[in-house]
Amino acid sequence: MECKHDHHTDEARKNVEANIEKYGCHLVLIERGDYLPAFVYSIGLHQNFNHPEIICFDLKSELMSGMINHACDLIKQGEKLVPGKSYSDFLEGHNIQFLPVDKEFYPDYLGYANWYYGNDFNFPALQMVYPDLQGFFPWENSFDSDWKFRQPLLDRNTDFKFKEERNVCVYTTKQALEGDPILYAYHNTDGAWQFHTSDSPNLADAKLVSLEEMTKLDPTLNEIYHLEYGWRAWRNSLTDAWDYEQDDMEEEPIEEPEIINKPVSAIKKLTNWFKSR
Repeated sequence: MECKHDHHTDEARKNVEANIEKYGCHLVLIERGDYLPAFVYSIGLHQNFNHPEIICFDLKSELMSGMINHACDLIKQGEKLVPGKSYSDFLEGHNIQFLPVDKEFYPDYLGYANWYYGNDFNFPALQMVYPDLQGFFPWENSFDSDWKFRQPLLDRNTDFKFKEERNVCVYTTKQALEGDPILYAYHNTDGAWQFHTSDSPNLADAKLVSLEEMTKLDPTLNEIYHLEYGWRAWRNSLTDAWDYEQDDMEEEPIEEPEIINKPVSAIKKLTNWFKSR
């Protein structure tokens, strides 16, 4: 989630600096949401040791923190952690590897570090990646598919940031497909996505398309990849930033269709959904 960090105070900076001086780095924990995984990342490895910062996803916070602190200890001793190499002393019974983080993801996941370093993304970062219980990594064919979205791989897929399959079906209208700007988005409590050009879409204009088709049509939809279940986002124009909040209408869930394998029945069952808008 891209966040503004200009509000942080001198006191916040002093706290980060104190931890960097005492421990070698400061750790930032982002708690798990209903939709996105928790993650922990470092600040200070680049400043202290000219080493990339490190980020890790979706393990217990104590474990992620411990793994990054262990990395910090190794770096203090002069070791350089590099992509493509397996390391056996981070996670009991399993190797881990590192990936270089594409700077396209910095605003989404490393915003506090970017604030600390001066808001210019001028620092390197590595993602610590762990395997499934059988020892396969996310990029390997035998990787456990149930774990696919636990760790977004930050060295790839900058064109599609959603924690979904690219071919998952989403709701929209013909106006969006014909080029009208998408100004309203909804992430229903059941996981379904809606993208609209108006806050009052018409049932007669309903379309069911893949999420990837929508991101190709409007790449700026990637800016709301983080929208939690039951939340909505809106903007006044394509050049404006998104605002978002919990959707009051999600307090009483509306029956939604089974959208993956039954697109015809899905269209028929959209009536209540469109009427609710």
